[in-house]
Amino acid sequence: MNNAQHALAHHPLSIAVVGAGPVGLALALQAAQALPQARISVFDARPAEQDVTRDGRTLALSLGSVQVLEQLGVWDAAIEPHAAAIRAVHVSQQQPALVAELLPAWLRERAMASGEPEVLIEAAEVGVAQLGAVLRYGTLVAPLQAAWLAAVEREPQRLAARFGVKVEALKNVAGGVEVDAGIAELFDLAVVAEGGVFADQARKAVTHDYRQTAWVGQLTLARPLGGLAVERFTPQGPAALLPLAPSTDGLHRAALVWCVTRDDDPVRALDDVQRLALLNTIFPPRVPAITSLTRLKDFALGLNAERTLVDGRQVRIGNAAQTLHPVAGQGLNLGLRDVHALLMALRDASDVDAALRRVEWQRAPDRWSLIAATDFLARSFTWSAPGLSTARGLGLAALQALGPAKRLVARRMMFGAR
Repeated sequence: MNNAQHALAHHPLSIAVVGAGPVGLALALQAAQALPQARISVFDARPAEQDVTRDGRTLALSLGSVQVLEQLGVWDAAIEPHAAAIRAVHVSQQQPALVAELLPAWLRERAMASGEPEVLIEAAEVGVAQLGAVLRYGTLVAPLQAAWLAAVEREPQRLAARFGVKVEALKNVAGGVEVDAGIAELFDLAVVAEGGVFADQARKAVTHDYRQTAWVGQLTLARPLGGLAVERFTPQGPAALLPLAPSTDGLHRAALVWCVTRDDDPVRALDDVQRLALLNTIFPPRVPAITSLTRLKDFALGLNAERTLVDGRQVRIGNAAQTLHPVAGQGLNLGLRDVHALLMALRDASDVDAALRRVEWQRAPDRWSLIAATDFLARSFTWSAPGLSTARGLGLAALQALGPAKRLVARRMMFGAR
């Protein structure tokens, strides 16, 4: 038996979780269930009494992520009533005329029923009730935090909530990690789930500034989207609408993510009336008329990723491991899949280091395929090569016509690469 195996066999595993966002809290709660002997401490600089329900950022969850929350017991009562189910995803592209001319009539009829290159993925096609869900950040974090604090109250001897405590540094040492949060403490493993946005992050090993801006906010529609998530490829970048749960005022709301080039930004100089008029020209006819919008916030977009999830006894997951372009809306879902793989490896192993090597190997295909796909799409909007938008339109049309390929994409959206 080597030193790592001997140590794990003779004392409970101690885990420090750095960051009490959705990924960090989901990790802590799942670890408490999957590793019933482990000692788990959650650190976050945010005080526990801070009202996180006021955070209105919009999150898109895949079906796999919804299932994780169901297993944790926080979905049905606390979250689902405030979430909007995604029952279909529609992806299309502006300026499709040349695409139509290049397609044979039979394919054009199947793939461009609306006159545009498009892909429509419906939950019924893949035998599920929904493809995912949309909700506010605070709606997700508040019940996860409440569940963790309740778990700590039940088992204070092995679980700890270290809110209002900032982790200043992590240092790999023999057989563990030294966590400096005012005083140095030794843990067998530290999992960093504290991400942040691209503009504020220290640069990682793989990084690229897309010179794009995401304008985000909410808007109201003349009628509801009915569970439809919409992504529209425009010459400036992708624009997305996500359905939101019905509101008490009877208005039909949706979340907007509008990505444009930073150097030729068509949004920044406009007032709200002009932005509203422009938005109504962008989306396809199946989207109801947009009647109003909130003040939009802007964020710089880029890729910022670690080459590896594992560094000694430190593991980075979620945005701490990779910050992606929002074109695929998969950043949080990728982090939750990292959590699952890590805990299954730790549960089944007697050697922490072997478990971490297994996680690195298992997660690489899902992680790097998603990084590569979002990076390619994001960069393609900055390329001026002739025919690029036509090629993208042809790809959409082909995917719509090929049922098995479309179902494969749907399953990747819901569960990642398996």
